Amino acid sequence: MVKVKEKKNNEQNKIGNIAFLVGKDDYVDDIDDGKDAAIAATKSVTARRKKATEKPEVKNQRSAACFDDAMCFFAMGGLEHVGQNMYVYKYKGKYLIVDCGMGFLDQDVGGDDTKYCDTTYLEKRKKDVVGIILTHGHEDHVGAMKYVWPKFNCPIYCTRFVAKFIKRTFDGLGIDYKPSDIVTFDHNGASFDVEPFSIETFHASHSIPEAQMIVIKTPAGKILHTGDWTFNDGIPIENPTDYARLREIGSDPALLACVCDSTEITRQMIQTTEEEVRETLTEIMKKAPGRVFVTGYARSIARIKMFSEAAKAAGRVPAIKERSNPRPVPYVGLPEFREIGIECEYLDKDDVLLHKDIKDLPGEKQAIFLTGHQGEKYAMLTRLCRGHVKELKLLPTDTVVFSAIIIPGREAQVSFLYNKLAKMGIRTHTIFDTEKLHANGHAGRPEYERFYDIVHPQVIIPMHGEYITEMLNAKMAMERGGAKYMMVVHNGDVVSLKNGEEPEIVEKFKTGFIVMEGETERTGNDDPVLKNRKKLSTEGAVFVTLPVDKRGYLKDAPEVSSAGVFEHDEKGLIRRQIQIEITNIIKDLGKGERKSQQALHESVQAAVKKVIRPLMGDRKSPAIQVHFVMK
Repeated sequence: MVKVKEKKNNEQNKIGNIAFLVGKDDYVDDIDDGKDAAIAATKSVTARRKKATEKPEVKNQRSAACFDDAMCFFAMGGLEHVGQNMYVYKYKGKYLIVDCGMGFLDQDVGGDDTKYCDTTYLEKRKKDVVGIILTHGHEDHVGAMKYVWPKFNCPIYCTRFVAKFIKRTFDGLGIDYKPSDIVTFDHNGASFDVEPFSIETFHASHSIPEAQMIVIKTPAGKILHTGDWTFNDGIPIENPTDYARLREIGSDPALLACVCDSTEITRQMIQTTEEEVRETLTEIMKKAPGRVFVTGYARSIARIKMFSEAAKAAGRVPAIKERSNPRPVPYVGLPEFREIGIECEYLDKDDVLLHKDIKDLPGEKQAIFLTGHQGEKYAMLTRLCRGHVKELKLLPTDTVVFSAIIIPGREAQVSFLYNKLAKMGIRTHTIFDTEKLHANGHAGRPEYERFYDIVHPQVIIPMHGEYITEMLNAKMAMERGGAKYMMVVHNGDVVSLKNGEEPEIVEKFKTGFIVMEGETERTGNDDPVLKNRKKLSTEGAVFVTLPVDKRGYLKDAPEVSSAGVFEHDEKGLIRRQIQIEITNIIKDLGKGERKSQQALHESVQAAVKKVIRPLMGDRKSPAIQVHFVMK
């Protein structure tokens, strides 16, 4: 059983330190290796958090500690969920941002739309933000740069691969920046200062080129921030993880903390390599009767390279599906990543052609790489399934290969693709029916075991995963990596870290997200438009038009309609019942009440609820909109 160490510090009790802080001395030897111990600990911590949050929260109670000799860590996004990664380190009153990514909205709000972190907390301190370091180029780590960076205008530190598409994105959107704003460092390893922080980076394997682990150093201690990583030594386009440097850092007694990705720790299988994916694709392409479409990440240059080699080995000509509209667009997609891959010499010019160059070849000679494996609304595969691509139509002889996992939250969209393709009679290959079809960019349990045999931090702070995967990550860091403390914290929890001292939460602030709709910014779940959308999608709405005179008397029968409530009422019985209830309740109002639109509004709502409640039950309450027509 895991014991949760209760801290006695009075200052901590004042602010309600609800971190999952476990001391090594409190760790019992007979801990279970499975998930049961983590789940039991989760329940214990949940109860503790509930008790702590019952106390009034006192903000900034200990925030001064971060201006003295401690280093602080907090997340704007990326904890207890996948995506929307944005982490911050603070020392001597200065802030260093690590990554700035996007996330997907919930389905009932707008699942095809994206969100990014609300940076209000940092904007109040923007003069003290010294820079943004990007660990790698996936959207959930860099996708929000186009929205966030203009608010800070601080230096951006990244590798050449990331710099190339950041510049293209900024140029396409007309974002004003100076060349000196984007500072590139060697993807094989670099050291530089972002005062008051000293930074070291070194290469780690991932599903995109030039991924980096980062070491952040101050007099308070040394922290390893992993970014996304895996131990995949079968990526032919670049070197494997720099294990030698990882061992040096991991075995350093001065390693204060490790902030580590938790996304895929529950995966039990040993990592598939890109070379194994190439062999799988080759066999599929040899057996397929017609065209083969492979859908994957546009940024996965290694996968595109493996696709190319597989196609050539199967006697096919590899190509990507370019956009239907040749006009320039203000974002970076598959065609641009192909060009960047060539510029960085990860791809040769003839590795993948454009579909327009091979479209007249026999189907059995064509292999086409395209986007859309997550069912994105405007991605090429989704548009093909909907018949929205004039120059290319799917045929029953085609084969579609999903060389990717399903991102959490995208299950419904991907299921649509699977079902649509099946109904069209098209053969598909997915990770559920074909082995070694995808090399995951995130470590699984075997890789974590190896990692914590190498890395031995004093404190483990798991990030980027659901709560249970963060728990499992932290548990392994203590069991296998010898960590003395684990801090499983929320977005907005500011953790103080210093050599020789226990970590603690010294401040808490509210975090949220921003949704971009055209030129409009909407502030997460607090936005009334998003709230109404969510309510409409799940509970419907009733609309009442009330014709009244200036004294508040009804001049005609109210007009009543609905969305998602009683459209089936062809005889209009429900509508008529609502009209009668509204008429009766307004009749009973006094003269003063009748003159008040607020009173009329509340009366109409009460009348509608009285009729609707027996139909929908107590658990659902549709939105009720009242419009006044003065007569």
